[in-house]
Amino acid sequence: MTYAELVQKIRDYTEVDSNVLTATIVDGIIENAEFRILRDVDSDNNRRYATADLVASQRFIDTPENLLVIRSAQIVNGGSGSTRNFLQYRDVNFISEYNPTGAQGLPKYYSYWDENTIVLAPTPDQNYNMQLNYILNPPGLSSTNTTTYLSTEFSNGLLYACLVEAYGFLKGPADMIQYYEGKYKEAVKGFSIEQMGRRRRDEYSDGTPRLSKQ
Repeated sequence: MTYAELVQKIRDYTEVDSNVLTATIVDGIIENAEFRILRDVDSDNNRRYATADLVASQRFIDTPENLLVIRSAQIVNGGSGSTRNFLQYRDVNFISEYNPTGAQGLPKYYSYWDENTIVLAPTPDQNYNMQLNYILNPPGLSSTNTTTYLSTEFSNGLLYACLVEAYGFLKGPADMIQYYEGKYKEAVKGFSIEQMGRRRRDEYSDGTPRLSKQ
């Protein structure tokens, strides 16, 4: 489903034209729906990996662009006998208390310093290679980005989430909001099984994922 097709469906389903659901309003509806799905489902499509060079005596490092959540961080030591040392996440106050003097060594902990920076402790005592495994905040659907993973692989769920937002904006009938809310939850359950279940399992080892009866 393309951006233009989704916009048309939102207006068709709500029976409201562009005089009310303007392009600006519809773009906001789509954005809100995408944010909701992003927080409801850990989609494999948004998993990313980035490497960075840690410099001796520098305890701060910039995070990748559009990072949403860090899944894990590790120090990679090169060479034929390369090892990986996973860092432990701690609150920034713990980092400050743990290393108040900026002592140097192999980093063991990390924390968010601000939106675009993480801090390490101990401060690197030499140059290291670091790998961040993280969740991406992906570019949304728009007139200039006409298809996305959600619009092609989860088009029904995206539409239902948009209709919940649209009827809420229009102060539409409560039963219609409840109906599309139910359709969204049903769709997102299946999408979750695919993304967080089947795509991360091996049926030979783990068996077939099953839903519990409601």
